[in-house]
Amino acid sequence: MKKISLLAILAFAVLTVQCQSPQLNSEINPQTGQRFDLRLGTERTEVFLPMLEGKAVGLVGNQTSRIGETHLVDSLLSLGINLKRIFSPEHGFRGDVEAGAHILDGKDYLTGLPIISLYGRNKKPTAEQVAGLDVILFDLQDVGTRFYTYISTLHYVMETCAEENILLIVLDRPNPNGHFIDGPILEPRQRSFVGMHPIPIVHGMTIGEYAQMINGEGWLPNGMQSPLFVVTMENYCRHKPYFLPIPPSPNLPTPQSIALYPSLCFFEGTNVSLGRGTDTPFEIFGAPAFRGNPEFTFTFTPRRIPGKSENPPFNGQLCYGVDLSQIPFDSIRAERRINLSHLIKAFQNHPDQSNFFLRNSFFDRLAGTSTLRQQILAGMSEEEIRETWQPGLKQFIEMRRQYLLYDE
Repeated sequence: MKKISLLAILAFAVLTVQCQSPQLNSEINPQTGQRFDLRLGTERTEVFLPMLEGKAVGLVGNQTSRIGETHLVDSLLSLGINLKRIFSPEHGFRGDVEAGAHILDGKDYLTGLPIISLYGRNKKPTAEQVAGLDVILFDLQDVGTRFYTYISTLHYVMETCAEENILLIVLDRPNPNGHFIDGPILEPRQRSFVGMHPIPIVHGMTIGEYAQMINGEGWLPNGMQSPLFVVTMENYCRHKPYFLPIPPSPNLPTPQSIALYPSLCFFEGTNVSLGRGTDTPFEIFGAPAFRGNPEFTFTFTPRRIPGKSENPPFNGQLCYGVDLSQIPFDSIRAERRINLSHLIKAFQNHPDQSNFFLRNSFFDRLAGTSTLRQQILAGMSEEEIRETWQPGLKQFIEMRRQYLLYDE
């Protein structure tokens, strides 16, 4: 067991992670919407490098783990940090594995470092896999939704760090969907890797803030606390648009797909394609069943795309649907809510409504509740459904406030 004083770590963290006000007279890049003076947690090496000196270090990372144009692994090695092993989330270390695909342990082909998969059978690092480590860095670009599995990986890493008394350093990054909070609260019986905690679908937090919530709400087994230090960003404002320089996963390649993801991911639990196996995943939806329907005139044919969609729904079949890819990004963002109209429209127009939802209950796990499916089956309107979310959202917003590291 490592001799780390949790109290001292938390005290140091509180002093270091205070949010700097985003109300500065700094310019906005007109091409990206990013503040010129924004510094990511991974860029604040003066904060976390001294904590790595003389330590055996592990890294939970992927293709988004970078300092500028350089991968964090390369930066750490060049600085003489004793990086011992890499832990890889869903989509793999290089981000070239499709959603749900089994990922094997191996070695990084560029550095030779061992890679341990945290997706598939082994979602939680074992005591043997973290043996000898003093510190674990966590640097993943999240997209701010409950069913995007990086926050589930965060939970399991924190669980192991709590059990083995290993310091976890989270290098914070912007949440591209951090400007709103929406969706039903997850019910305990729907807990899965696409939803582990009682939060709404869109939570409006950075991954560093979320780590604090996991600790603070006692969501680790037996109320354990992970030794935690969050390296905050400088001059981050959650209401400013942030365009990811590197796609966080193979099927979220554009700002539009990331902005539409909270609304379209529901289709993963239905017999409707959301564009996997096309050049515009999460920007279109449709199915062969909509043939001849005047509301679904856009056509596409899913195909195998190595590394992105090995066997997409309706592979090789002509789908009739709706193209959302031309909606301006600013218009999607300005809605500040999950758009249920696409899901309701697809259900109401589907010729076989009894088979619209998959029989494996995946839709309920994505929604975090069976109520949404039942409401759609009952013919409730979007506004009627949204009204039922409000009491849970109000309670969550109050709970969330105490874990925020940046001004609202």
